[in-house]
Amino acid sequence: MEGKKFVVTPWEVKGKIDYDKLIKKFGVEAIDDKLLKRIQNHTGELHHFLRRKIFFAHRDLNWILDEYEKGNKFFLYTGRAPSGKNHIGHLVPWMFTKWLQDKFDVELWFQFPDEEKFLFKENLSLEDTERYTYDNALDVIALGFKPEKTKFLIDTKNAGLMYKEALKVAKRITFSTVKAAFGFTNEQNIGAIFYTAMQAVPSFLPSVIKNKKIPCLIPHAIDQDPHFRISRDVIPKIGFYKPASIQCRFLPGLGGMLEEGKMSASEKQTAIYVTDDETTVTKKINKYAFSGGQATVEEHRKIGGNPDVDISYQWLTFFEEDDRKLENIYNDYKSGKLLTGELKTILIEKLNKFLKEHQKKREKAKKVYDKFLIK
Repeated sequence: MEGKKFVVTPWEVKGKIDYDKLIKKFGVEAIDDKLLKRIQNHTGELHHFLRRKIFFAHRDLNWILDEYEKGNKFFLYTGRAPSGKNHIGHLVPWMFTKWLQDKFDVELWFQFPDEEKFLFKENLSLEDTERYTYDNALDVIALGFKPEKTKFLIDTKNAGLMYKEALKVAKRITFSTVKAAFGFTNEQNIGAIFYTAMQAVPSFLPSVIKNKKIPCLIPHAIDQDPHFRISRDVIPKIGFYKPASIQCRFLPGLGGMLEEGKMSASEKQTAIYVTDDETTVTKKINKYAFSGGQATVEEHRKIGGNPDVDISYQWLTFFEEDDRKLENIYNDYKSGKLLTGELKTILIEKLNKFLKEHQKKREKAKKVYDKFLIK
């Protein structure tokens, strides 16, 4: 979707995102309190991403719960197109996917479409994407997914398993449909045109393998919705359920939400990578995190700050799980009791603690990587 002030496509996100407009434009449905209560009936508690509307929209989530309550367990499908090292924004949908796996005790099929970025980026080789696939996979494993319930689907490695099914999808998608959905021109390479068929396959591949119709739930960031919107129309025509989905907001870059729709790995100064050390994290946040504070300490104490635009606070809504603690930070910053530097310190300590543990688990993940691969 391209609007006057923002752009959201599977390959570009920029500007101040109006999520209400996205809901209408993409045709997804807002997650309401009734649905939240229904989820909580199964999970016992709500993930803070749900409580805070970070995961804010869905397609057919009520149907997924209907099937689950009948005993027809769904499976999860999400992924990462490897083109570089992961930043912490990439972890957001995966952290939620991990929670879903644990709460519903279901399988996850995690796709690494290593051909996508090769097709869409001029200066990226297949050797690059192969290297990044392994690197990115370590971060997925480090989040604690269960190897016995998690399968890594790597497009170039598992093409034999996927290609026949992708053909069934591709035969039912016209070039005009793809052009309309993604804004392609006649100059687009034909690999990019075919790619969306490959991205559709994991949403019904377990049904093919087990020879029975299994519901699929796809947690993902809202920018990837056009791929699944197209495939949802096609998949029932080849005999499988439409995949359901649940969409999340973007973690903005350090530079602020007005210009940056989401954190970008190509903007190294305004992104925090999962491999950044404590000194690097501290420097980046202190230097680049957009502030909602006033020009002077005196002004800030008198007028207070604006947590709704302050990036340090916005990031804490993603990474501070304690609602009461977050509310106190909000009120203290808005009243002027908490200074911008102090707010940044809270975020720095939170992220460095998280990343220190993540990096330890990332090293251990190297020993179990093979357990996640489809043999």
